Amino acid sequence: MDAFISSVITLALVMDGFGNIPLFIAALKKVAPERRKAVLVRELGIALLIMVAFLFLGKWFLKAFGIQEYSLSIAGGIILFIISVKLVFGGEEETKSDPKEDEPFVVPLAIPLVAGPAALSMVMITAAQQSNKFITLGAVIVASLINSAILMASFPISNLLGKRGLTAIERLTGMILILMSVDMVMGGISKFMSL
Repeated sequence: MDAFISSVITLALVMDGFGNIPLFIAALKKVAPERRKAVLVRELGIALLIMVAFLFLGKWFLKAFGIQEYSLSIAGGIILFIISVKLVFGGEEETKSDPKEDEPFVVPLAIPLVAGPAALSMVMITAAQQSNKFITLGAVIVASLINSAILMASFPISNLLGKRGLTAIERLTGMILILMSVDMVMGGISKFMSL
């Protein structure tokens, strides 16, 4: 149960729902208000399917490329650290969506904003560490539901918290993720040294 709760919290933080609110709002500004909910559900569903695919194919992927668990842990930690530093110091980013298209499809909402490198690495690491894949599947689904609830309410949350409130939450999330990324790297180094 502790492993499940830890996985849910980690994945929810890595998905960075609050940090993605300004980016989602920017990407959905040109979408008709009545279509926003449908677009969000579609994009979040695609992101969940991608993460579930990585969950079940992650071990095969590691074996096929001869990647060790400690390498994945170290690499995932480094990616997470870079993303975390951007959250703390980087400020607001602009989305790279095509202005000619009103509705974003897959990019940039599903990938890389929700199912980005850090989230996919975390799913694969969790799957490699857990003997029961269904515990990890449950954690991915619950974390995705938490993230979806935050993003579905992105426009009201943005109005309520304001730009400064969102920035504060994003930086706090970044600090927590920095600590987690260092722990992932040290865990990978520890496994390598014990060989």
